[in-house]
Amino acid sequence: MGYEADPVSRRGGHGLGQDRLTHFNGQGRAHMVDVSGKAETARIAVAESRIRMKPETMRQIGAGTIGKGDVLAVAQVAGIMAAKRTAELIPMCHPLPLNGIDITFEQKNEEVLTFRVIVKTTGMTGVEMEALTAAQVTGLTIYDMCKAADKDMVLGPTYLVKKSGGKSGDYVRSDTAAKVTREGHDV
Repeated sequence: MGYEADPVSRRGGHGLGQDRLTHFNGQGRAHMVDVSGKAETARIAVAESRIRMKPETMRQIGAGTIGKGDVLAVAQVAGIMAAKRTAELIPMCHPLPLNGIDITFEQKNEEVLTFRVIVKTTGMTGVEMEALTAAQVTGLTIYDMCKAADKDMVLGPTYLVKKSGGKSGDYVRSDTAAKVTREGHDV
């Protein structure tokens, strides 16, 4: 392939300097970032997602009458498994020892179920991708478990709520971003 194009322009010319795109080497090729020089710190990431469904589907989940079994228990286990396997799914993610994963559910109304994922580690890199992956797989599992009753379910949005630890410090989703998420999506 021997071309020497600028790695930024090869990726669409979005104007970001290479110093900000840490997953690309000097030739513009993807690589896994070396984190060996980073200090191990406590890291936490919280992600959230939701699924909209017919009220009858929500009632069936609550009553435990979905044919495939306990929807929330299975979705919770699937989300935990997904967090643990994120490095196998997302190419540039580092495999991490996870200290804790918790997934909770809250019914917002008769049609919307939200789920929140908290992932913790002590390591050299954060667990945002693990939390987001777990949230997505939790939602996909709910869809899979309930699709015989309701194929019109809508999953998302899925987003990072907050994260702590590491060189970049803490992040908390802004009220503006949260408002756009609520108003800009039909869920």
